[in-house]
Amino acid sequence: MKKILAYSILLIFFITTTIYSQKKLAQTGLQFLSVGTNARATAMGEAFTTVAGASASLFYNPAGLTEVSGSFDLSFNQMTWIADIRYNSLSMALKVKNGRYGVLGISLLKVDYGEFEFTCVAENEQGYEDIEGWPQPASYAVGLGYAKQLTDKFVVGGQVKYALQNLGNSYLPIYTETDTSIEKRKYELGVLAFDFGTIYKTGLKSLAFGVSIRNFSQEVSYVREGFQLPLIFKIGVSMNMLDLVPGNSENHSLIMSIDAVHPRSLPEYLNLGGEYVFRNIFALRGGYITNQDEYGLTTGFGVSYSGIAIDYSFMPINNFEDINRFSVKFSF
Repeated sequence: MKKILAYSILLIFFITTTIYSQKKLAQTGLQFLSVGTNARATAMGEAFTTVAGASASLFYNPAGLTEVSGSFDLSFNQMTWIADIRYNSLSMALKVKNGRYGVLGISLLKVDYGEFEFTCVAENEQGYEDIEGWPQPASYAVGLGYAKQLTDKFVVGGQVKYALQNLGNSYLPIYTETDTSIEKRKYELGVLAFDFGTIYKTGLKSLAFGVSIRNFSQEVSYVREGFQLPLIFKIGVSMNMLDLVPGNSENHSLIMSIDAVHPRSLPEYLNLGGEYVFRNIFALRGGYITNQDEYGLTTGFGVSYSGIAIDYSFMPINNFEDINRFSVKFSF
């Protein structure tokens, strides 16, 4: 077991070194993979690397899959992003043999960019005509994850996912020496990506450290331009601060969490978050994301009872409509 722990740490170190040695391109593609959808996580400023998130951890740190309280966990998430872009996501986790063989997870994400009107050049008075029944742009991602508790303190997890972005079709004129023809092109790109993560519980009360790497893939090309996926590297720490207070705190918790974030093509920033839970039923949450131009503060709340949880988060945006996220979770 000690060898497995050592190899896991070396693997994370190797990947981290590779990431930091790459030059920032100031441009990435498939950016929909970097937008958070879970209401609990986003209410905490997405400082979620070491927070027990069960199946929702597939979107933040797959090692958190091991925190499934029962045998099965299911979470639905919905939000409307800027410019009326709609995100819908789902995550599931299944604990095999009470965790003896680890935890399996499945994640699904769909992005709806709304309805667009399409036209093409035509020899009429307007100079164009409408195109009916043209496919609408959309993005998808489906992932399969696995996590295992190697020791009573150390957890590892990973996810392989397939991301697809369809930006629609177009008609392009093709010119030759003798003729001009119209060619129909489909702008669609799919790519495999990987997520990795670890969580280390120090044994000092509930203090935990974690590392996560998301959207790790090869460089891909769209038409003629090559680009990278929005690779994100996080180092996080969290703790239930009531562990430091003498007395009975079984019915209460106050989690404080901090993530240091190194994205591929943006300046580094911090995710700061907190969650207070009263009698394991009602939760109040708040967070802040540093070094952002359009947003920063996040808030939210949640209600949980008998394996069912409903969460909400709110994030004000400077130049767009404010963002509301909703999540429903079932655990049994």
